[in-house]
Order: sequence, then C-alpha cells, then structure tokens
Amino acid sequence: MSLRIRLTLLYTSLLGGILLLFGAAVYSLVNVVLVIQIDDVLDRTHQDILAETSITALGGVREFKLPDLDVDTSIFVQVWSRNGNLQRASINIDQLREPMDPLGLQATRPIFRDVVLHGVRMRMLSVPLTVADRQVGTLQVGTSLAKVDSIRQVLFIVLIVVTVLALIVAVIAGYISTRSALSPLESVTQTAMQITRADDLSRRIPDQATREDEVGQLIQAFNQTLERLEHLFISQRRFLADVGHELRTPLTVIQGNIDLLRRMDDVDEESLESIENEVARLTRLVGDLLLLAQAESGKLPLDRSLVELDTIFLEVFQQAQILAQSRLTIRIGEIDQVLVCGDGDRLKQVMLNLVSNSIKYTPEGGEIVIGLGKTENLARIVVSDNGSGIPAKDIPFIFERFYRGEQSRVRSSNDKGFGLGLSIAYWIVKNHGGRIEVDSQEGQGTNFCVWLPLAVGDCVDMEDGLSNGG
Repeated sequence: MSLRIRLTLLYTSLLGGILLLFGAAVYSLVNVVLVIQIDDVLDRTHQDILAETSITALGGVREFKLPDLDVDTSIFVQVWSRNGNLQRASINIDQLREPMDPLGLQATRPIFRDVVLHGVRMRMLSVPLTVADRQVGTLQVGTSLAKVDSIRQVLFIVLIVVTVLALIVAVIAGYISTRSALSPLESVTQTAMQITRADDLSRRIPDQATREDEVGQLIQAFNQTLERLEHLFISQRRFLADVGHELRTPLTVIQGNIDLLRRMDDVDEESLESIENEVARLTRLVGDLLLLAQAESGKLPLDRSLVELDTIFLEVFQQAQILAQSRLTIRIGEIDQVLVCGDGDRLKQVMLNLVSNSIKYTPEGGEIVIGLGKTENLARIVVSDNGSGIPAKDIPFIFERFYRGEQSRVRSSNDKGFGLGLSIAYWIVKNHGGRIEVDSQEGQGTNFCVWLPLAVGDCVDMEDGLSNGG
C-alpha cells in the first residue's frame, strides 16, 4: 500500500472518528433536550390538575377535571385510589381500565418513567396524592413518545448521511492534497533511480525555493548529500589518479636503472643511488598514506603529555637550516617558553611539514621566518615565507591529499613531496584541539599560523573523541 493511500486512510479515519463522536454528542444532546421538554410539560400539567382537584377526608377524589391548558389530546391522565381502583381518567383514555404505569402506583414520590403501553412508547409521570401525610391515591400523567422517536430517527439518518458525505469528501480531498504534498517525493525517487542507473551524481532534484515544509527540507538535504557524494567521488578519482602518477614516476626510474644495470658488466654507483632514492621516496609515500589512513579510521593513537614547544621549535629550526642549506635564509622571528598538552613527535612533524613546504616553494635567495609565541590561552606557531604565494582559489583545498596548485607554485626539480604534508599537519592540529590559518598573496609569500591550546594543570589521557580522529 502506497504512502499516499495510507495517509488518506489515516486522515479519513481520524475525521470519521471525530464525526462519529460529534454525531453521538449531538444525538444524545437532542434526545436529552426533547425528554426534558416533555417532562416539563408533564410536570406543569400535573400541577394544574392538582390545583383543580380536591380530595375528601375519607380519601376519595371529590372533584376532578382537566385544566384549560394549551395542550392537545396527546396528554393522558389517570387518577388511581390507594386500593388500585380507577377514580378518574381523561376523555382520550376513558376506555382504558388498566394503569398506564403499574409500577408507578407504588411510587412514594413523583417519578418519571418510560413505559410501553399496547406497543406504544410513552413517557409517564406518577405523583402520589396525600392527605395529612397519608397517601390516598396516585395521579398519572403521560404522553406518547412517537414524535420524539420520529425526530430522533430523522436526526440519526441525517447524521449518518452527513457523516458518509463528509467521509467521501475527505477521501477525495485527502487523496488530492496528499498527492500534491507528496509529488516532490516522486521526483526524489525518480532522480535517485536515474542516478543509480546512469551513475551520474551531478543530477539534482529541482529545488522549489517556495517550499519550507518537511518535503522541501528533505529535497535540500538530499541535494546536499548528492553534492557531498559527488565531491567525495571526484576526490577519490583524483586521489587514485595522483597516487598512480606519484607511484609511476619512481617505478619508471627504478625500472630504467635496473635495465641499465643488466646491460652493464660493472655496478653503476649512480644508478644504485638513484634506485635507493626512489625507493626511499616510495617508502615515504606509503608511510604518509598509511598515516592518513590510520588517522581517518581512528586507529592512530596520540600520546598526551606536557610538551615544551620551544625545545621542539629549536630542533625544527636546526633541521630547517640543514634542509635549506645555503639556498635560503631561515631566521627566528620570536620565541617564547610554551607548554602544551599533546604528542611531541606529532607536533614536531607539523612544524617540519610547514617549514619544508615553505622551503620547497620559496625561490633561491628567499627568506623564511618562523616564530613561537602565546596569546592568552593559546600557543601560536608562525611560518612565513616570501615565495610565490598561493592563489586565492587554491587556498580552500591546500589541506586535501595530493592537492597542489601547480600553476602558481611551480615544482622544482628537487621537489620530492607528494602533497600529503599539509593534510597530515591539518589532522594532527585538529586532533590537538587547534586550528591552522593560511594567509597568502600571489607573488608576495605565504603565512601559516597554527593555534594550539596551552597546557592547564597536569595532562591526562586523551579523550576518545580526539584519539579516534575527533
């Protein structure tokens, strides 16, 4: 059964239940009002009769006649003695010699009852007649309920007809309204099936901007999911292409040198060195890929202890001078004593990645400035260079794996990187509760700034959320 039919049945059932409750309430209320009106007429009639009736001391009814009331022949009256003898009766039932309500003759107080007399439903009022607190007879006043039954029957039929018509209208209106409301879901289903058949994540569901209901929110969420999936698949394809390219280059060099060695009688040291360098390059690539895979799967643990960033900073400065050799000038802009809670080896890796990245893309004769300071409750690591800079369109993607804007930052012949260093640095900083900021201008240089929370008290084991990749 489709959702449209289920919703229509649900709405119709709810409306039917409401109409049934309303009809029952109306039917009961009308019935009560009609009975009250009849009881009121019977009560007034018996009071008027008593006003014109006198009783002898011996208990006999001395005078009895129907009062001049605005009633018709539908009012029936009987007066019975205490011994069960009929004393008086209205003309319209003068031939009836039995009590209209036998049980009413035993009443000690006025009582209303519904009785059936010769197949006719009647409403009866039985009133005891007393003299000096002694009951001497019973007055019975009644009327037929035929009109009341007729009115109730007509009302019942009307309510049934109205309820049926209302349910029919509700079914039609509910089906049309749910069809209109759920029609976008058909578009969602068709788009999803087209994507499945065509394997095309670029398709989108037509976004009706005017819809602000749950269906509109579902369409927006579905489109956002498709956009994210498309981005992930594009990133995956680019990742596979980049990995293939990065692996093919050293493997080609290794294969070429091996072929050369086979044709030579003596071992060529230059070829062996080239093979060794390319193998080391492949080892670094595989190591970085494994590191990222462990980080993203939450299987890369991070130690948490007090780390003196200034000590690590000086070690990185010395290694940076070795990497730069005499080609670049590397100097310290500022340095301060800074304590943080974290993994010292990983934080050192962050600094080395940022510095080596600047060394790669700063031309000969350039200058790199590194600094360490603190502001309020945050540590600040700064790496600045006056290299070629990063285009604004590339900045949002520089922390993605293998991403390099080669149009503006041309790789040198000595570039042995893979575009993984910034991705690793980003993950480490994020899982230390920090952030990395980038400020770059083409032709003027790049400034990386890492913010880390300062240590407060003793360090404890890292929370599961951080050790598992945040």
